Amino acid sequence: MEKIEKKLKVGIAKDNAFRKFLNELNEWWPKRIHLVSGQIRKISIDGKKDGLCTEIGHHEFRCDWGRVMELTENEQIELKWQISPKREPIPNPENASDISIKFTANGKFTTSLEFEHYNFENHGDGAEEYQKMMNGEKGWEFILNSYKNIVKSEIHI
Repeated sequence: MEKIEKKLKVGIAKDNAFRKFLNELNEWWPKRIHLVSGQIRKISIDGKKDGLCTEIGHHEFRCDWGRVMELTENEQIELKWQISPKREPIPNPENASDISIKFTANGKFTTSLEFEHYNFENHGDGAEEYQKMMNGEKGWEFILNSYKNIVKSEIHI
């Protein structure tokens, strides 16, 4: 099954781009995209190998939606995407797809991100439609543009 590939450039240094992506997820992730019912209070990625990707909702209800498989500081993040085509958590990582985000410096204040979402076939029934949805304008394009818009507010001196 075809993987999703997105490339974007942001006007901040690589270490800041990485930090904002990983540590400020709650600031840039679109609030309307979440698994917990009601309003999302926090979304985060625990920035270490085997760290959990988590949402916290109403009454501190917690939902884990992924796991960090590899993390190289300021360089790359590899995740298991444990959300099913029905937008439900997937406990078994063997039934999850994979995400890779690579950060490359393009000068002092510009960073390129190479984003890939692949192994959709692991999701089973509905995987092809899921891949198409995540590759559409309301999927990763929308999510990554939310990141890019937050990064635009960074000031260079």
